[in-house]
Amino acid sequence: MTATTDGSTGALPPRAPSAHDAAAGTTGTAPPARTAAARETVEAARRASARARDHLLSVQDPAGWWKGDLETNVTMDAEDLLLRQFLGIQDPKLTEATARHLRAEQRPDGTWATFYGGPGELSTTIEAYVALRLAGDDPRAPHMAGASAWVREQGGIAAARVFTRIWLALFGWWKWDDLPELPPELLYFPKWFPLNIYDFGCWARQTIVPLTVVSAKRPVRPAPFGLDELHTDPRRPNPPRQPAPVTSWDGLFQRLDKALHLYHKVALRTLRRAAMRSAARWIIERQENDGCWGGIQPPAVYSVIALHLLGYDLDHPVLRDGLASLDRFAVWREDGPAGPGGRGAGPVRMIEACQSPVWDTCLATIALADAGVPADHPQLVKAADWMLAEQIRRPGDWSVKRPQLPSGGWAFEFENDNYPDIDDTAEVVLALRRVRHPDPLRVEAAVGRAVRWNVGMQSKDGGWGAFDVDNTSPFPNRLPFCDFGEVIDPPSADVTAHVVEMLADVGRAHDPRTRRGIAWLLAEQEPSGAWFGRWGTNYVYGTGSVLPALAAAGIPALHPAVRRAVRWLEQVQNDDGGWGEDQRSYQDKEKWAGRGASTASQTAWALMALLAAGERDGEAVRRGVRWLTDTQREDGTWDEPYFTGTGFPWDFSINYHLYRQVFPLTALGRYLGGGPAGAPVGS
Repeated sequence: MTATTDGSTGALPPRAPSAHDAAAGTTGTAPPARTAAARETVEAARRASARARDHLLSVQDPAGWWKGDLETNVTMDAEDLLLRQFLGIQDPKLTEATARHLRAEQRPDGTWATFYGGPGELSTTIEAYVALRLAGDDPRAPHMAGASAWVREQGGIAAARVFTRIWLALFGWWKWDDLPELPPELLYFPKWFPLNIYDFGCWARQTIVPLTVVSAKRPVRPAPFGLDELHTDPRRPNPPRQPAPVTSWDGLFQRLDKALHLYHKVALRTLRRAAMRSAARWIIERQENDGCWGGIQPPAVYSVIALHLLGYDLDHPVLRDGLASLDRFAVWREDGPAGPGGRGAGPVRMIEACQSPVWDTCLATIALADAGVPADHPQLVKAADWMLAEQIRRPGDWSVKRPQLPSGGWAFEFENDNYPDIDDTAEVVLALRRVRHPDPLRVEAAVGRAVRWNVGMQSKDGGWGAFDVDNTSPFPNRLPFCDFGEVIDPPSADVTAHVVEMLADVGRAHDPRTRRGIAWLLAEQEPSGAWFGRWGTNYVYGTGSVLPALAAAGIPALHPAVRRAVRWLEQVQNDDGGWGEDQRSYQDKEKWAGRGASTASQTAWALMALLAAGERDGEAVRRGVRWLTDTQREDGTWDEPYFTGTGFPWDFSINYHLYRQVFPLTALGRYLGGGPAGAPVGS
């Protein structure tokens, strides 16, 4: 027995029948397929599902987890080289392997994009160019000259984002006076005060605190070369700009920044030193057991720089472990291409912004279970054991808003005890409840803790954010400093849907908090019928998350919101039968929502939504399943160069290399076995 979320005790109900149950013959049978085309689709789906299942089982780590590469953009690689230059720890072999990756990612027009097939992006191109110069590439070489010419056409360094100009300021390529000010005294703002550090999303908070130290110290290392070729006019690298009207929010925050620059000159030394010591203590207290910060690369990089500026030697255990953790973000591949301007093939080194073992493992477990792998299969039990050991039992930064709430969540990464997230926790619960574990009481206790924590993290509007409660302040995004992407963590449809699905799975579909979540989801539906996708691209992901949740919670397939969503998915299906959506839908919804080259993961999301809505026998589902079966490789995998994951909408895109495996398998398994949505397909 375990405590339930309402404080009572009692065993959690068994989960709803899954694809494994259907495969075992416990959910009945569906009517025979009516046409030869439908029968052929079913048989093709069975073959594809078996190949995909065998492949996914074969790539599980012996410890029980799965992890695919997490590919973002080349700023991760460029900043790694800049960090090593700043600290004086360059390594020629590492530098050239990184440069090889940078060259291979350059577009024909000389630029670098933030996602596959996307347009050139100014800040990314500047950082990649500077990194290649550090690697020894000649600025007169065609691939370098093309990049610098494009940068000048776009306004030069002056038009780049603040983070890029901070990196350049570290070497004197940009003036600190020409950057927004970020004082370390920010740490002393009380929790109720606007722009206190807990008004920022956890990823921004972890980055901003160390950057307050960097901003206060304003270090400059000798530059190994000049960058005049990246200015529109080297004599005036930062031409004056017309400020926004004082009556506007932008104008107000621009003038606030001017006041902070004045404060920098007159700040009390004792207060400034105390603030930097507080920042150092805050940073060190949040270092994870593996040496990283938050399990993500940017806070780790800036934390190392900040502590080094405060006198921590590179041999100090904190910095030594921090640098070692950054090395673990490197993915090495042998014999990669040289790319434009390269000097021959050789090892290639790519830096992951983050690593996703918990997320990948719970999704893989769900996929395998829904594809008919027995619930007590040894590999599923091993995965469950690994996930159970990863549950976080101590408070983190989320407890600032919820000090009385006991912990019980899961993080995304190997080590990130300060920041468990609501999305991972919901999906881990769904995964654990698909496994027949030899110690069911252990699973039940872990699930009970997780459900209690997730329910306690509901925001006041009824939705759920990713990491924090009610992280919706309008002010952080207004700061001139915060031009690098989303810096707050409001509720989103995809996370809320996953929590609703989890609550329904544990028998709490009629809990008032679940119904508030459902009401929030229904209110968030777009006029088109789709839902916005915060952590996946984009409306296909949002809709693919919400419809299974609504079905699990008992919303009937004939509900008007469900029918609108089905019509939208049918309208945006590609001519080839698949679904795809370009990252540009975050900027231009009218043109790109639900539009893009077909991908395995996005086709799977659409199918999961349609299956949950009762469309298993529909033509859209049949065509989508055939697209998956026709594009599968012989080894059971799918190709997917397109980025279908989201870090910051538009600003930071992700290609999860395991998405192309787990989601198609889930969709095929649910098509064949019924999954959480209903009865299996007949033959």
